Amino acid sequence: MQPLRCVLRVQRALHWGPWASVSRLLLSTCGAHSRLHGTACPEAEDPPPYLTADELRGRQRKVYLETYGCQMNVNDTEIAWSILQKSGYLRTSDLQEADVILLVTCSIREKAEQTIWNRLRQLKALKTKRLRSRGPLRIGILGCMAERLKEEILNREKMVDLLAGPDAYRDLPRLLAVTESGQQAANVLLSLDETYADVMPVQASPGATSAFVSIMRGCDNMCSYCIVPFTRGRERSRPVASILEEVRQLSEQGLKEVTLLGQNVNSFRDNSEIQFNNAVPTNLSRGFTTNYKTKQGGLRFAHLLDQVSRIDPEMRIRFTSPHPKDFPDEVLQLIGERDNICKQIHLPAQSGSSRVLEAMRRGYSREAYVELVHHIRESIPGVSLSSDFIAGFCGETEEDHLQTVSLLREVRYNIGFLFAYSMRQKTRAYHRLKDDVPEEVKLRRLEELITVFREEATKVNRSSVGRTELVLVEGLSKRSASDLCGRNDGNLKVIFPDVEMEDVASPGLRVRAQPGDYVLVKITSASSQTLKGHGLCRTTLKDSAAQR
Repeated sequence: MQPLRCVLRVQRALHWGPWASVSRLLLSTCGAHSRLHGTACPEAEDPPPYLTADELRGRQRKVYLETYGCQMNVNDTEIAWSILQKSGYLRTSDLQEADVILLVTCSIREKAEQTIWNRLRQLKALKTKRLRSRGPLRIGILGCMAERLKEEILNREKMVDLLAGPDAYRDLPRLLAVTESGQQAANVLLSLDETYADVMPVQASPGATSAFVSIMRGCDNMCSYCIVPFTRGRERSRPVASILEEVRQLSEQGLKEVTLLGQNVNSFRDNSEIQFNNAVPTNLSRGFTTNYKTKQGGLRFAHLLDQVSRIDPEMRIRFTSPHPKDFPDEVLQLIGERDNICKQIHLPAQSGSSRVLEAMRRGYSREAYVELVHHIRESIPGVSLSSDFIAGFCGETEEDHLQTVSLLREVRYNIGFLFAYSMRQKTRAYHRLKDDVPEEVKLRRLEELITVFREEATKVNRSSVGRTELVLVEGLSKRSASDLCGRNDGNLKVIFPDVEMEDVASPGLRVRAQPGDYVLVKITSASSQTLKGHGLCRTTLKDSAAQR
C-alpha cells in the first residue's frame, strides 16, 4: 500500500503547490507504482480534483504539431492529435495562428536533440512577440526527448510549458489545462501496459494511399548503444483484435498499403487473453540469442501477419523495424506465400564485425547474420533487403570497419540507413564502454560506407532494368509535374510518365493513373535509390502476377 499513500500525497500537493516541483515527485512515486503493479498510476485514472471538466476542454484552441525522427513519432503525432481532437482542440498548419505548439521529438542521436534545441530558440522569439490580446502561446515537448531530458528542458528553456513522454499522451488535455494557470506541467511516466490500443490515430493527409499501424511499443533488447528502452520503455504488444479492427477501417477508407510498426515489430506477443498464455516456446532465427530470458506463449507475429494479410487482398502489407533474431521459418514462409505481403525485409546489421556486434550486444555473429541472409533469399526469391549500420562504435578498429565494408559488398542491400555513432546517456555503452573513435574518423568511415552502399545498391537495382514492376502510385513526382511517383514491392521509389494507359479491368479504356492505383511499370533505368520506367497498364494486386 505504500505506493498508493505516496500517490495520495502527490494529489494534495498538485492542488496547492507549484507544478514543476510536483512533477518530479509524481515521476518517482507513480513510476514506482507502475513498475510494481504493471498498471497506470491511479492518480491519472480519476478526474483530477483541481480541474473542472470545462478546463479540460480545448475550447477550439488551435494546435500546431511538428514531428521529428522515426516513423513511430509520426504515428505518435496521429495518436496525440486524436486525443486532443476529442477534447475540443482544432489543428492548424499555420504556425502563426497556433495557440499551442507541440514538438514530437527524437533522442536517438545528439544531432536530433540539437535540432530541437535550435527550434526552441526560434519559437522563443515567436512566443515573446505574441500579442497579449490573443492569450499566451503554449509550447510543449512530446516523445523521447521529453522522456530522456525531463528537468533539463524545464530548467534550461523556461519558455517550454509542458512535457509529455511517449506513454503520457492521454494526459495531454490535463497538462494543457494546468499550463493555463501559468505553471509548467509534465508527465514522463513510462508504462508497462500502455499501447493506445483504443485510440484510433487521425491521419494527417486525407488523400494518403498508405498508413502506419502501431502494433507494439518499447524494446527489451537492450543493445548497448540504444536509448530506446530508456525513452520508450519495455516491450508490450497491442491485442490482435484491436490491430485487425484498425486495419479494417483503413481498408474501408480506401488505403492500399499498411505498415505494421514497432521498435522490435517481429517480437510481437499478444498475451492479452488467458487462452493465449500457453507454454509454446519462442523460435528464434538460427544462431541468434536474446539478452533476456526467453519468453513463451502469446499470439506471435506470424499469426498477426497472417490475419492482417487476409483482411484485404488488394492491400499491401509491410512491417518495420524488426530484429534479425525474430525471423523463424513460419514468418518467412508466410511472406513468400502471400501476394499482398511485400517481399521486402529490413534486416538491421549495425556492423560487419563479430567483435563489434558482441560489444553492441546484438545477439549474433557476422556468420549467423550472413547465414540468415542466405536463408531469407532461399525462402523468398527476389526479396529486397535493407539494413542499418553504425560507423565508429566504441572500440571499432580499422579492421572492424573494413569487415563492415565487406559485408555491404557481400550482401548488396537495396536500401540502407547509415549513421555515425552518437553516444547516449543511460545506455550500457555510456556506463561501460569508451567513445574512443575520433569524430573525424567516424565521419570518414561513414562516408566510405555510404559510397560502398551506393555502388552495390546501384548494381542490384540495375538488375531490374527490363523487368516489369508492380507500383503503387503515391502522386506526382516532386521533381517533375509530368511524372508520377510510387513504390514497388521492394519499397524502392519508381518514377514514370503521367500518361494515359490501358486499364486491365476495362479492356479498350485508356486512363491516367491516380494515387492509390496499382500500375505495371517497365523499368528502363536505375540508380542507388530510384527506378525509372514507363507505365504499361493500370491493374490490381490479384491480376498483376499473371500479367508480369
